[in-house]
Amino acid sequence: MSEKAKLILEGKEYELPVVIGTENEKAIDISKLLETTGYITLDTGFKNTGSTKSAITFLDGDNGILWYRGYPIEQLSEYASFLEVAYLVIYGELPTQKELDYFQRSISHHTLVHEDMKRFYEAYPTGAHPMGVLSSMIASMSTFYPGSQNPNRPFKDIELTMHRLIAKMATLAAQANKVSIGHPIMYPKNSYSYTQNFLHMMFALPTADYEIDPVVDDALNKLLILHADHEQNCSTSTVRIVGSSQSNLYSSISAGIAALWGPLHGGANQAVIEMLERIKNDGGDVQKWVDKAKDKNDSFRLMGFGHRVYKNFDPRAKIIKKACDDVLNRLGIHDPVLDIAKQLEEVALKDPYFIERKLYPNVDFYSGIIYRAIGIPTEMFTVMFALGRLPGWIAQWKEMIEHGEPIGRPRQVYTGSTKRDYVPIPKRG
Repeated sequence: MSEKAKLILEGKEYELPVVIGTENEKAIDISKLLETTGYITLDTGFKNTGSTKSAITFLDGDNGILWYRGYPIEQLSEYASFLEVAYLVIYGELPTQKELDYFQRSISHHTLVHEDMKRFYEAYPTGAHPMGVLSSMIASMSTFYPGSQNPNRPFKDIELTMHRLIAKMATLAAQANKVSIGHPIMYPKNSYSYTQNFLHMMFALPTADYEIDPVVDDALNKLLILHADHEQNCSTSTVRIVGSSQSNLYSSISAGIAALWGPLHGGANQAVIEMLERIKNDGGDVQKWVDKAKDKNDSFRLMGFGHRVYKNFDPRAKIIKKACDDVLNRLGIHDPVLDIAKQLEEVALKDPYFIERKLYPNVDFYSGIIYRAIGIPTEMFTVMFALGRLPGWIAQWKEMIEHGEPIGRPRQVYTGSTKRDYVPIPKRG
């Protein structure tokens, strides 16, 4: 007999089905609550509400576990390429060599963007934030591929849109950076891997090619993998709820980018660097700012420490810490901001205050350091997050369409005025 939850309202007892996931995650199914009881639930921020069943990512914050399709993130980041992980997340299984070759060829074939899109860049003001540029450029792509606007077309056509997005997002992201700094756009080199191609488009010049360091390339590959999906977070849920209206994939991803832009979500690694620069500009006294963070009466808090989901440790931080150390050692960079970061890391790993509260450096802390070290501008950090998260957004949209999920339509508890009559403003003289 399946387990049930009991709810007593106004003296009446109701039974609600219990749903149990493959990793023993338990949920009370309230999908028929309103029609059977006349009540809705109130869960501000949806912190305790499961909006869907998903087979893509398993996340256990208490035990520091993150799996994509059942594969531990530690194994994928160590052995796989980003495109291999993208295939896994989107299609559900790791590719065979033949499938991976096809996937890589398809991505390489679609890296160029329509030349007319270059004119869009000219209309943006100097200093336009690349996330705003990227979101609008991705939404605009649907107008270049009008056939993509029907989400119910054959899967082969949908698949083409998915491949185009993965291919062209890297090109558009790199071009947004080039335009923002007044450099000529670099076209993709399809003989490169996905990450190599992005580094080339970001840093090469017509007069000087960019020598790709394998340590930097490996670190970027790991960072994109670590961000590929993260269950039902703000931007992923945005992609799903926009897609639930049968909006096309480009528009849904554009909405996800806009959600990720917020400093409480994807902007965390940018906030880390801004904090470090603030400490440097104040004289670089790390202990002073650590003491401020400990002071409960001080509003300052250390960015990039702890995580709202991972209660013990962020498994991604353990992986990327080594890559961070490798990049800094390889490049031999002397940067006072990065020196401050290393001092803060040392304090957080040894100070009982941080240890007791589990305020360990998280993935945003280390990713910000890596991006700064390899020369990616601070305002591009959230774009890098979006580039890594793209396969997860696509997979979540695809899963929602395949499950035939209904349009998202949250409820509310109204707290406004009771009924009142309109009184016209008296007409003058």
